[in-house]
Amino acid sequence: MTRRVALAYSGGLDTSVAIPWLAAEASAEVVAVTVDVGQGGEDMETIRARALACGAVEAVVIDARERFVEEYCLPTLQARALYMDQYPLVSAISRPLIAQVLTEVAQSLGAGTVAHGCTGKGNDQVRFEVSIGALAPDLKCIAPVRDSGWTRERAIQFAEDNGLPIDVTRGSPYSVDQNVWGRAIETGSLEDIWLAPDADVFQYTCDPAADLGVDEIVIEFARGVPVSLDGRSMSLLSIVEELNRRAGVRGVGRIDMVEDRLVGIKSREVYEAPAATVLMAALRELENVTTDRDTARFKKLVSDRWADLVYDGLWFSPLKTALDSFIAESQKWVTGEVRLSMHAGFALTTGRRSDHSLYDFNLATYDNGDSFDQSSARGFVELWGLSSRLAARRRPVV
Repeated sequence: MTRRVALAYSGGLDTSVAIPWLAAEASAEVVAVTVDVGQGGEDMETIRARALACGAVEAVVIDARERFVEEYCLPTLQARALYMDQYPLVSAISRPLIAQVLTEVAQSLGAGTVAHGCTGKGNDQVRFEVSIGALAPDLKCIAPVRDSGWTRERAIQFAEDNGLPIDVTRGSPYSVDQNVWGRAIETGSLEDIWLAPDADVFQYTCDPAADLGVDEIVIEFARGVPVSLDGRSMSLLSIVEELNRRAGVRGVGRIDMVEDRLVGIKSREVYEAPAATVLMAALRELENVTTDRDTARFKKLVSDRWADLVYDGLWFSPLKTALDSFIAESQKWVTGEVRLSMHAGFALTTGRRSDHSLYDFNLATYDNGDSFDQSSARGFVELWGLSSRLAARRRPVV
């Protein structure tokens, strides 16, 4: 019986080339597994047909958009996780879900091997293989592009020589990965870190300099979960999709950064993440109102570590799971509304309210109604500065 290999199939150059390579080199029947996480662009049926045209014996398409948003984007939002304080983990959070679905399909087929199309320079090889190892340690994993040392030019030539139906040509060299949480673009002219991105790089966002007026929105959260937009109750997926459109029109969510990859090299990456940018800004402001100072400060440490773990492919690690518990507890009182104004690439908070607010107007005001006992401040300042004064006594007198 010919063995089967379940291939994580995106429909792009590398995974399309991987199908005939696996059939020939691994003597295997290839089952292409495409996970829909809101890529947009091509129709899923077109991608499925391409996999079959490239030689797959079967092509499976899984609609995982709701699962992606609920189980991966939402935890990222609640963690307010930004790798290197900028990147909202657009691709990093889709990989463990794709690995999870891939292992589920492989196990249902009785396949003992899975494959992916990652290169040896990127982070995704780690994210796929570490996730697969954590979920199904008995599965064997093959990486044809990495293990065969393919260059992009060689892969294109292989596709042309074998008549594979792919869209990438030498004239359009960008590598793009996108989902409902955002869009990642690299390679091509972007590898010159001095050059500004051409306009054709962007699809999720319009030019921030275009004067399209102000779009004011109100987002409601319940225990850290977005539940309505402008007073309309909506699913999280619908909120993300609408914010991608409305914030994207105002140029919100563009990121251009030189990123430290896990493998040790620096890489220039351009991202578009309109909804993620707006939701994180709104949640941050609501947490400022509802979260005590010590918890907020500690959460910043947790968020940074959480982002590093996820970026490094450790979604299913024990530490990340433990940090999830803290983050979930930190959202207990994060309920309320935030109003934002979107214009010229910015999403600025203009109002916030919550029944669980720790903001007390009478304590904060300097006008009539002030209930703060200023007489207690003198003793507080004396004690707060005591250790500094004691340490100052040791300094020599000049």
